[in-house]
Order: sequence, then C-alpha cells, then structure tokens
Amino acid sequence: MAWDFSTEPQFQRQLDWMRGFVRERVWPLETVLDELGSEGLERAMAPLRDEVKARDLWAAHLDPKLGGQGFGQVKLGLMHEILGTSPIAPLAFGNAAPDSGNSEILAIAGTPEQKERYLYPLLEGDLKSAFSMTEPDTAGSDPTLLKTTAVRDGEEWVINGHKWFSSNGSIADFLILMAVTNPDARPHQRASMLIVDADTPGVNVLRDVATMEHPWESFGRYGNHAEIVYQDVRVPPDALLGAEGAGFLIAQQRLYPGRIHHCMRWLGVARRAFDTLCERATYREVQGGVLGEHETIQNWIAESAAQMEAARLMTLHAAWVMDTQGASAARREIS
Repeated sequence: MAWDFSTEPQFQRQLDWMRGFVRERVWPLETVLDELGSEGLERAMAPLRDEVKARDLWAAHLDPKLGGQGFGQVKLGLMHEILGTSPIAPLAFGNAAPDSGNSEILAIAGTPEQKERYLYPLLEGDLKSAFSMTEPDTAGSDPTLLKTTAVRDGEEWVINGHKWFSSNGSIADFLILMAVTNPDARPHQRASMLIVDADTPGVNVLRDVATMEHPWESFGRYGNHAEIVYQDVRVPPDALLGAEGAGFLIAQQRLYPGRIHHCMRWLGVARRAFDTLCERATYREVQGGVLGEHETIQNWIAESAAQMEAARLMTLHAAWVMDTQGASAARREIS
C-alpha cells in the first residue's frame, strides 16, 4: 500500500528557495507599489525573472516544448501556495493570472500562427492578456447564459456585447473573449472563444471596477478588473480560438487546474495572515496579559490552523488525483 505525504528532496530545495526568494525579494516591493507604477514594477521584476528562469522555474505550468517545466498539479499546488503570499509574486514566475490560464488555452487550442503571434510573446512577458467572459446582466457562474454575440459577416466576425470583471482588461494587449456564435445550438455548444486585439476599433474599456480588495477607483493597473463594451468589433476569421462552439469545453480544460492553483494561492494568503495573527498574539497586551495567553484566542488560533490544514490536504488530494488519474477522474474532488 502506497500512502506518502513526502516531497522529493530536489523539489523541496526548490520550494525552500522560492519561500526565501518571495519573502526577501518580492514582499519588500509591495510597500512601494504605488510609487513604482506599472512601468517601475516591470523594471523591478526583470532581474527577479532572470533568477527564476536560471533555476528552471519559469512558466512551470506549461509543457517543456513551450518553455515551461511540465510540473504536475501537486508540484504546481505547492509552488502556488508560496507565490500566493504576495499578489505580485506570480509576475516573477511567469504564471500570473489571467496570463497563465490564457497561455494554457493558447497551448491547447491555438493554431501555430496564433501561438507565434500571442503565446510565445505572452510567455516572454512581452504581451499582457485578459479573459473576457463575465457579463453584468447574466450569472457569471453560468456561461450558458452569455448574451455577447459574434456573428459572421462575410469573412469577418462582428462582436457586440457588454463584459465586466475582465481582469487586466485595461492593460491587456489582447483579450480572449467568450461569445455566442450559434444561439440555436445546445447550451454548452453555443459559445466560442475569439482572440481580440485590445486596440481593435469598437473595444471600449469603460472603467476598472472597484472590488473589496481595491475599493477605491483606479485605472490601468495590474490586477484591476475592467468593464468593456464591444461595439461592432470586427475581427478576422483566424481570430477564432479552437473549433466553433468549443468555447465551453476549452474553458473547462483551463478551469480544472485553475481551481487547484487559486485554492493553493489563497491558502498562501491565509498562512501569511495567520502568521501575522500569531505574532500579534505574542505582544498585544490586554487585561493584564498578552492575547495569546487567553483561552478564547488560543481556540481561535487552533481552529484556524485546523481549517487551513484541512483545506490544504483536500486541495492537494484533488491535485494528486489529477496527476495520477486525469482531470476527468478528479471531477468530484475538484468540485
């Protein structure tokens, strides 16, 4: 019977290096993000990316023939747990969302020409991308309800629709758009994916939507989420990504591993917050003692630790099933 929770020593050394690298080289940049701006952040990231590439950790989610490392989901999960402690750490490792997911889509469904024009520059960090699916008037969790359309007019596709929460849409060089191309087809076969250059006439970026994380208004910053109106946007026939009507299927291939990645990133965020909580409990004095000496605080800390560990093991188990049996076999664990 094989039942093993260990990490192979060589990869554990990589994880140890990543943990120190993110803490010592990336965390300090968070304190000056506003002063750096987008261009300053790119300059600050350049030498960090060189170090990551030198250790063969760049774009680790992709196949080696595309310049990645071909890591399985368990390795990627352990890696994302560390990168998740900082919102900008993935930029240094070539796997920042939504570029990482979009690169997987292009790798899966892109033609050689599409890969040459979009995928390889995206992997090099020369282009930025966005994924434009969620709409303000339909449930974002149900893409069968999409209203944005792409209609053939001669040799071109004409796109009309309203999207929001298109992450990085205000700084993207191109967008991968989900639109209904055949409204009479079965619900999961109505939509297709199309590549839209951000400077195409009719692509109107209205604003970046405020969120709980960034409740103040800003525009054109990494991590923002754009509201976009597509008005008679014309794209050529080779803008179609994959087969017509295959948009939902392609999206699922991206979302399966994406759920693992995001869960592990949020566990990294939780661990950083938890460490801060524990540190504060050692020095914050209240009613004649420090917080950590009070039983209620001790219970909260213990419960938080147990919840994080349970979520971590559940997520890594889903990743292990994907690695050993495939994504289809892991549908229950992923859900």
